[in-house]
Amino acid sequence: MQHTIPSLVISLDFELMWGVRDKHSIGSYGENVLGVREAIPAMLRLFKQYDVKATWAAVGMLLFRDKRELLKSLPQQVPGYHKAGLSPYSLDYLNQLGTDENSDPYHFGLSLAEQIVACPGMELGSHTFCHYYCLEKGQNAEQFRADLQTAVAATRRLAPNPISIVFPRNQVRTDYLAVCAEMGFRAFRGNEASWIYRESADEDQGLFQRGLRLFDSYVNLSGDNGLVPSLQLGLVNVPSSRFLRPHSPALRWLEPLRVHRIVKAMSHAILAGRSFHLWWHPHNFGIQLRENLAALESILAHFGRLRERHGMQSMTMGEMAANSARNFP
Repeated sequence: MQHTIPSLVISLDFELMWGVRDKHSIGSYGENVLGVREAIPAMLRLFKQYDVKATWAAVGMLLFRDKRELLKSLPQQVPGYHKAGLSPYSLDYLNQLGTDENSDPYHFGLSLAEQIVACPGMELGSHTFCHYYCLEKGQNAEQFRADLQTAVAATRRLAPNPISIVFPRNQVRTDYLAVCAEMGFRAFRGNEASWIYRESADEDQGLFQRGLRLFDSYVNLSGDNGLVPSLQLGLVNVPSSRFLRPHSPALRWLEPLRVHRIVKAMSHAILAGRSFHLWWHPHNFGIQLRENLAALESILAHFGRLRERHGMQSMTMGEMAANSARNFP
């Protein structure tokens, strides 16, 4: 089924350290996370300038004013990963948190979320409560349900009930979609159709697959991945078209190819009557902010031309789901 309004959908995985803590330390990645404090206001200004909407899928644990509030709100059931390091709930980790956003800007981001909610056209979605990994061994559906209940409660402290969900590490698990529907979600971000983007546990993603994804960011391996929404177990799948890979000083000579890959795919998608879903993490802009904003502005300016010439619109994930649902039987 093709929907009737070709649109640009943007989603951002808003995580701070909660999204990278199992792979990086503050020492190795803290600069990127601190850079989010400057990157988010800058991105919001660009979105407003180009009249573009976006869905911000926030990790629930960053939506608290201080450590006391966070610890009082933890779910009764937590993921029982076989790999203990995947869970943020160990006392060793929680005890290291600062008292509030001023003392620990790496984990607390309520003021940033408030800026997002105050900006017209922004949707606050969910990235689960603890950056939950649905395909990792040891966790189960009941633990996932407890996580989502807590995530919804955290989000509702500053915005309406979230209706859009993005699965951390893109670990979309179809049999968990019914749980999402129970919690009131209406949209999720699926993965690109190509096998190189197939959802899998972290340990199952080999270097060859990762290398192809990197190459696909500069040269067309997987097509335009134009967005065609579909209905799955009560939720609308608003699949990804392209990850906006951050600027790399080592690959700066490929920079024109990176942006060209996106704008060409966007044009191809809309001319075929499809939409385009671009996503990234705010911490991807945490360093080399000027270069990353320049790439984003080039993409948004191209969208502006497509809007003028072909009527392309801007929608949040939630709006795309609502618009598409009217066309489903």
